[in-house]
Amino acid sequence: MAKEMIVVEGGTPLAGEVRVSGAKNSALKLIAASILGSGESVIHNVPLISDIVVMSKVLETLGARVKREDHTLVIDTADIDTWETPYELVSKMRASISVLGPLVARFGRARVAMPGGCNLGARKIDMHMVGMEALGVHFETDHGFIEASTPNGLHGAYVALDFPSVGATENTMMCAVTAEGETVIENAAREPEIEDLADMLNAMGARVSGAGSPTIVVEGVPASSLHACEHTTVGDRIEAGTFLVGGAMTGGPVTVRGIEPGFLRMALMKLHAMGCSIDFGDDYITVSRDGALQAIDIQTLPHPGFPTDLQAQFMLLAAVAQGNSVITENVFENRFMFADEIGRMGARVTIEDHHAIVEGVSSLQGTDVKATDLRCGAALVLAGVFAEGTTRVHKVHHIDRGYEDYVGKLSSLGARLHRELDEDIDW
Repeated sequence: MAKEMIVVEGGTPLAGEVRVSGAKNSALKLIAASILGSGESVIHNVPLISDIVVMSKVLETLGARVKREDHTLVIDTADIDTWETPYELVSKMRASISVLGPLVARFGRARVAMPGGCNLGARKIDMHMVGMEALGVHFETDHGFIEASTPNGLHGAYVALDFPSVGATENTMMCAVTAEGETVIENAAREPEIEDLADMLNAMGARVSGAGSPTIVVEGVPASSLHACEHTTVGDRIEAGTFLVGGAMTGGPVTVRGIEPGFLRMALMKLHAMGCSIDFGDDYITVSRDGALQAIDIQTLPHPGFPTDLQAQFMLLAAVAQGNSVITENVFENRFMFADEIGRMGARVTIEDHHAIVEGVSSLQGTDVKATDLRCGAALVLAGVFAEGTTRVHKVHHIDRGYEDYVGKLSSLGARLHRELDEDIDW
């Protein structure tokens, strides 16, 4: 695929309405879950992003047939005949490790390459393995692969996670659906995407309760009783939050549709504290601002705390607010790489361990910057919308992993930007 960049002409305020796509972090796990129900599952509201393409290919290598019809995926898993995923696919995207639990639950074994994805730090999968080991799964690592087996079958267990990891909660939950007896997952992740996955699992014949709370209970059912289903993916709260930041930054009003406002409660509280007006209904949120942006203190935490996936976007807001802000990153140790790039545009950010001290400035200047990860890339494009002059954002394949038609949606809000081939600079 040719390398591209996004070129942004700054100085145009954002206003209008935009509809968010289905949640990337949910749809990827729903695709993995389809492995559990032999037959043809239909998943609606699936975003058109590169990560979905990779996950679809992962299932095809297992023997599934995957067909896309606009924003609907039809996945036939009846003929899955292998439990090994190839390195060349899994290394591209960390979320592909989520096939581990479903494969073990259906076949009693799996061989999955160690995952890749955005460079956000260690993000070890130890917790995934600890949770499944309690269910009777035996793991070995061999030449970059995780090999799982169930010598004595799967059995229910009490699993207490050291940290409310989304991935570990999902893999343990999917593995437990066919374990004999009851599984209790304590300190479970509470993200909306966990609830969405549980809803699909229950539609397939599983018995999962408590999703969205710190304690999830799974009553095991025979693998043969699970079946294909039809399910609609929830809206993407991070995409919604990104567009809301754009509206807050330039004044708005910007309305995002297709999102449950409760998914973004903490982020909306912070926007209000920064001087924004918030209006919302059943499936929309509107942000606007008349006065100056105010400094803010933010700590990223697992849901319902402030989401780490919105940290870069809010650092951008803080960078153009009045006063000094402090942003504390408690989830990923490498997620301040955005600070270096926004610094090239005139922002003043000082990093001290896992704290970022942001001194607000009145303006930013367009220049060449690079996306170091998905959310950094999205925030840099927004920075270009606000900045004076032209901003060229390189390595935009990161953005394509999680934002469907990002340029088109921003254009519909009034931004002046386009994509073009990136041939001049070796970023």
